Amino acid sequence: MVKSREHSSRRGAGALGCVATMVILVAAILLVVSFGKPWFRYQQFRDVMKSSARYATSLPDSVIRARLLATADSLGLPKAAKRISILRSASPAQIIISSEYIESVQVPLYGTVKVKFKPRAEEAL
Repeated sequence: MVKSREHSSRRGAGALGCVATMVILVAAILLVVSFGKPWFRYQQFRDVMKSSARYATSLPDSVIRARLLATADSLGLPKAAKRISILRSASPAQIIISSEYIESVQVPLYGTVKVKFKPRAEEAL
């Protein structure tokens, strides 16, 4: 039975190391789940901004704004996201579309964290 002693002294054989690794893994998964949904909504909103800016030469500001408002509604973004800025400049010829909003994220064992998102799209006209 001498072999059992050799096993217990080997690296990684302790249960504490396994438990610590599992705790870190579970914490990382909870953070990804907590922040993942707001991040993906931000990415979707920003993608619609980018595509609207790309086609801005053929779209009036009213159509761009209506499209972005509909997107913000369908994604369930806060009211502040609907304050959309559309700026066109002549020199250099470009369009800048932006918004800013804060989402509250519930983090397990920590509480509520407020995250500020600033989606923005800029395109030459």
